[in-house]
Amino acid sequence: MPVFFDVETQNSFQEVGGHYPERLRISVVVTYNTADQTFHRYTEADVPALVRELQAADLVVGFNLYGFDYPVVMRYTDVDLTKLPTVDMMAELQRQLGFRVGLDAVASATLGAGKSADGLQAVRWWKEGRLEEIFTYCEKDVDVTRRVYEFGRQNRYVQYYDRQYRRQRVPVAW
Repeated sequence: MPVFFDVETQNSFQEVGGHYPERLRISVVVTYNTADQTFHRYTEADVPALVRELQAADLVVGFNLYGFDYPVVMRYTDVDLTKLPTVDMMAELQRQLGFRVGLDAVASATLGAGKSADGLQAVRWWKEGRLEEIFTYCEKDVDVTRRVYEFGRQNRYVQYYDRQYRRQRVPVAW
């Protein structure tokens, strides 16, 4: 059964000197485990339990796992998460398209519903001590990720908005 997940961080790339996800610190992580059809919430202190959940999954699904989520989490563990059975939808789409496309562009075009905020807003919430808002935002991202994945599995395509705001269709085989 797939596990969908997303990481939010305490700091931004600017604060760690550039695009070094392995330097970022976890604020929250949310998973959606299809085995129990439940969201699971983790903080920085809970990474061992998170890693156990990911290792137990038949498949880990997310958006930009290899470029962001996995390197952030691997700061806290010796487990090489990149060896887990994974569908990184961003990586799959980038291979097909030749460029990166964001979750919001895919979710908006495919589902008619985008993200509720962005990662920089989540960093600001962290600094303000607004943990519940971060968890809620992260859960919504995980749910959108799950819905995009399921749409792609059922329909064998997803859509995105290009730079001219035209809807484009991309075949997928996840």
